[in-house]
Amino acid sequence: MADIQGSPGSSMHGVTGREQTFAFSVASPAIPTDTTAKFALPVDSEHKAKVFKVFSFAKPHMRTFHLSWVSFFTCFVSTFAAAPLVPVIRDNLNLRKTDIGNAGIASVSGSIFSRLVMGAVCDLLGPRYGCAFLMMLSAPAVFCMSFVSSAEGYIAVRFMIGFSLATFVSCQYWMSTMFNSQIIGLVNGTAAGWGNMGGGATQLLMPVIFEIICRVEVTPFMAWRVAFFIPGCLHVIMGILVLSLGQDLPDGNLGTLQKKGDVSKDKFSKVLWYAITNYRTWIFVLLYGFSLGVELTADNVIAEYFYDRFDLKLHTAGTIAATFGMANLVARPMGGLMSDLAARRFGMRGRLWNLWILQTLGGVFCICLGRANSLPISISSMILFSIGAQAACGATFGIIPFISRRSLGIISGLTGAGGNFGSGLTQWLFFTSSKYSTATGISLMGIMIVACTLPVALVHFPQWGSMLLPPSKDAVRSCEEYYYGSEWNEAEKQKGLHQGSLKFAENSKSERGRRVVSAPTPPTATPPASV
Repeated sequence: MADIQGSPGSSMHGVTGREQTFAFSVASPAIPTDTTAKFALPVDSEHKAKVFKVFSFAKPHMRTFHLSWVSFFTCFVSTFAAAPLVPVIRDNLNLRKTDIGNAGIASVSGSIFSRLVMGAVCDLLGPRYGCAFLMMLSAPAVFCMSFVSSAEGYIAVRFMIGFSLATFVSCQYWMSTMFNSQIIGLVNGTAAGWGNMGGGATQLLMPVIFEIICRVEVTPFMAWRVAFFIPGCLHVIMGILVLSLGQDLPDGNLGTLQKKGDVSKDKFSKVLWYAITNYRTWIFVLLYGFSLGVELTADNVIAEYFYDRFDLKLHTAGTIAATFGMANLVARPMGGLMSDLAARRFGMRGRLWNLWILQTLGGVFCICLGRANSLPISISSMILFSIGAQAACGATFGIIPFISRRSLGIISGLTGAGGNFGSGLTQWLFFTSSKYSTATGISLMGIMIVACTLPVALVHFPQWGSMLLPPSKDAVRSCEEYYYGSEWNEAEKQKGLHQGSLKFAENSKSERGRRVVSAPTPPTATPPASV
């Protein structure tokens, strides 16, 4: 019976061939639609949306999408608000190059810890509380920037504001709970890309606010301080909106569902264990350190680089630098979409190859940026570097949701923290001392990107394979139910705690690529062995 289309136990169980198609929706092989669920968008068996309508505010899926990316965007604006104003701030506070470099490291180092914590919060309390509380708790730090009077205070405040970047974890976790796996690359890429766009928007926004304030007869040394009240107020507003309008899961908030018994409470120790013992987690921590990490580094140094290297005006340098971050509008979603398209044809192996190509190209153009001697070539190299790095970020989170169903939050947090660690590392190595010029530092950073992307070839899923190796030939280990079911022991399975993982496994069969139609699923494929 397993070979008959639509029969229980077959990889196409529930598929009739008559499913309706939508723009940005799941394509062939189709995922069954839960016709009993009452949502504005068609959903799968987990009630995750199968359609991504970017201009919709349908509750809860699209409303969650917009709340998530705008919150992350706001945090990016505040974290990097100081970068385009550094030429003024350094004169006001008598900052040295080492102070500016240390402040840049501090701005991304704070969220290494907060992203780790946010992953656990999402798994145990839900992304809504995590996002809203972090937005409001970090608002006072943004307001405090207006009152700093020394290099030490400047560094400390930028460190505290950086904690807010952990909203990235809640953003990606939230999208993974709301949208089906066949469009998760596009959705994750769009949400994070539009959020990261705040790093470019702030390069435009803060100089404009600064100049407007100066025109009302406020001194430059006072104007930059007043400007920070704008992002501070945005933090408070978005925190309130997320808390009042957000929803953890398609069926409701996590706490409410746990009280009803619809969702089981998990143990932090178990969630953490399955995250840190999966070797794929650590490879993606490294990979993300040299996609998002180098993007954050560039956000901190690129405006000053153009200002000093080509003797440009502050506003002009900021405008050029803004194009680096603003490329997130299309680059990161493009990386996620390319990941989804590659998976439809080649499965998970296509996603892995897509990531390697994009991130390596980003490294090559980063090298070119550092070696360019003319403004047009520098701008062109910067844009291509930006597209490569940001598309690689989108491609990365087209894969992350498949590493673990049970420990998604922790793994997202570790990966996000890896991005910040990579940024801190590259800034410390290349941009905090006079040993290297900024141009040389950028070139060396590009070499590191190319080298540190190679480990993606080591990522192997027994059910799907790797870049260079095919899936396991073992009939049991090569099925999705075995991989995701092995995160639960027999006692937990007897209580039915693994049912969510089994639903996810059924919906992730599309990662087989063209194999999906011909690869049956063994009915007893969930032994408790580790993967």
